[in-house]
Amino acid sequence: MDKLSKDEIKHGTTTVGIVTKEGVVVAAEKRATMGYLIAHKAVTKVVQITDRIAMTIAGMVGDAQMLSKYLKAELELYEIRHNKKVTVKAAASLMANILYSNRFTVPFYVQLLLAGVDDEGYHLFSLGPDGSNISDKYISTGSGSVMAYGVLEDKFKDGISLKEGVNIAARAIRAAMARDIASGGGVDVYTITKKGISKVPKDEIEKIIK
Repeated sequence: MDKLSKDEIKHGTTTVGIVTKEGVVVAAEKRATMGYLIAHKAVTKVVQITDRIAMTIAGMVGDAQMLSKYLKAELELYEIRHNKKVTVKAAASLMANILYSNRFTVPFYVQLLLAGVDDEGYHLFSLGPDGSNISDKYISTGSGSVMAYGVLEDKFKDGISLKEGVNIAARAIRAAMARDIASGGGVDVYTITKKGISKVPKDEIEKIIK
């Protein structure tokens, strides 16, 4: 992937995050592309960072993998040193600082969603390669985000249940897969609640998207 132009590597993928009254839902499709080539058909684009924080990845695979490993290590060290859980906002700020510090040298070509739960509630942040750090109730990233946002704008409302969030997220990813050539291969949906991070069973997702 390193030999591709920036225009070829910065697009592709669809990820979605939704804040509900019972937790956060994150979802992504599973296709990895190199230009017009489908390089991999079953890539996991939702990464568990801690037992209460997860991150979705879009963009250059190597950059995203390195950043997720680095963030996971830093947060583990924080919890050992301070004997307490890091807040989702602090984790997002750390990642934003990492991205910002590299923007003029060798920038990371990624779009990330950081989602989780802490004592202050449920949170969702969008992180860009320039170090931008934006919190919202629902966000989509990647080349299929235009289609996904159509579903999110139509279906999301404040106070939805976790089940409704799963349904909307799966349908948003399905909409992107139907029209975006860089999105496909299936749908992964995860929930983040006070009980932890759980993957929604495949058969349940298939019922929604069919």
